[in-house]
Amino acid sequence: MSAHLNLDSGPVTVLAVGAHPDDIEIGCGGALLSLRGRGDADVRTLVLTGTEERRAEACHGAQLFGVSQEPTLPGFPDARLPAHWAAVKDALHDFRDRSPVPDVVFVPRADDAHQDHALIGALAPSVWRGPLLLHYEIPKWDGDLGRPNTYLPIADDVAAEKVAHLCEAFPSQHARAWWDEEFFLSIMRIRGAEASTRYAEAFAVSKLTISL
Repeated sequence: MSAHLNLDSGPVTVLAVGAHPDDIEIGCGGALLSLRGRGDADVRTLVLTGTEERRAEACHGAQLFGVSQEPTLPGFPDARLPAHWAAVKDALHDFRDRSPVPDVVFVPRADDAHQDHALIGALAPSVWRGPLLLHYEIPKWDGDLGRPNTYLPIADDVAAEKVAHLCEAFPSQHARAWWDEEFFLSIMRIRGAEASTRYAEAFAVSKLTISL
C-alpha cells in the first residue's frame, strides 16, 4: 500500500539537520527549493560541524535554498561526532526547543556509512517524537545508497536549480572526484525512475501516522 502525505495546503514549518555544510542541500535541497516556491514555509537548519570556511559556505547555501534565517552552527569537529555524543544530543534538543514546532524534520539516514550522519539519524527519533521524520540520503564514494520508501518528485527546473546552487555554495568541495552536476542529477534521475517521474529525492521513513 502506498501512503500519500499532502503538505500543499496552509503554512508549513520545516527543520533540517546536517552533520556537515552541504549535507542538507545534497539530501533535500530540491525539497527546500520546492518549499521556497510556496512562499509560506518557515525553514530552520542546524549544521553541526564545519571550519570557518565551511560555515560560511553553509550560510551561503542556506540563503540560496530559501532557509528562513542563518543556520545554527555549533562548530563540532568533522568526523568526530560520536565522540561528542552527549553534546550533540544537547545541541539537537536546544535546536528543537528554540524552533517552532515543525510539521517535518529532515535528518540523515540512521544507517548512513558516515559516522557523523548515522549518529544524527539515530538520535533524531528520540528528540522529535511528534513530527514526520524524513531521513535523507547523501550519495558519496562509500556506495551506501539504500532502498528508500518515500519519494518527492522534483520539477525539472528545480532539479537544475538545486545542482547549480550546490556548485555555487560549496566551492571547497569541487575537488572531490564525485562532485559534479552529472552526479547530482543522476541520483535524482534514478530516484525519479523509482517514483515514476523524471527527477525525485528519496527518503526513509520508519514511522508514519495517517489521519483519515
